[in-house]
Amino acid sequence: MSKVAGNEVSPGMIIELNGQLWSVVKTQSVKPGKGGAYNQVELKNVVTGGKLNERFRSAETVDEVVLERRDFQYLFGSDDMLTFMDMQSYDQLEVPSDLLGEGAKFLQDGMKVVMQLHEGKPLGVKLPPQVVLQIVEADPTTRGQTAASSYKSATLENGLRIQVPPFIESGTKVIVSTDDGSYVKRAD
Repeated sequence: MSKVAGNEVSPGMIIELNGQLWSVVKTQSVKPGKGGAYNQVELKNVVTGGKLNERFRSAETVDEVVLERRDFQYLFGSDDMLTFMDMQSYDQLEVPSDLLGEGAKFLQDGMKVVMQLHEGKPLGVKLPPQVVLQIVEADPTTRGQTAASSYKSATLENGLRIQVPPFIESGTKVIVSTDDGSYVKRAD
């Protein structure tokens, strides 16, 4: 662990506070008219998912937890568990699917991911920024809407519904962002 000044705490960091691990969700620097400046920080408990708001002054120090990042390959999912294989040791690791949240819908057989570990325990899984998926059903195109950019609903092979341009038809492969599930472009 390394010490970080209270005003240097930023989103994405994992810190230890009161013996628990917290993920920094949001920060806001506050400079009140009276008194010293402080950093208003929104934290999310890594284990329980509970939220906490905390104030850190620049004179305070916070313990930043250094996470180990390793490459894993997605193998399969069963019930509420997902199985990954360590790309170096070939060991298999099972994690609950709620660790990925909505991102679990984007997993594909053989997909390479980066797993964040703390003392051998998985804390998070980073998916590739984009995936290629096939459209299984697309709404018909509405004629005459050429003046404004228009989108229509389409269903992907993983069951998600997204908005796509009117020229996308059923059976087309598209590139989708794993961050927000939005259409990026047609796949080649």
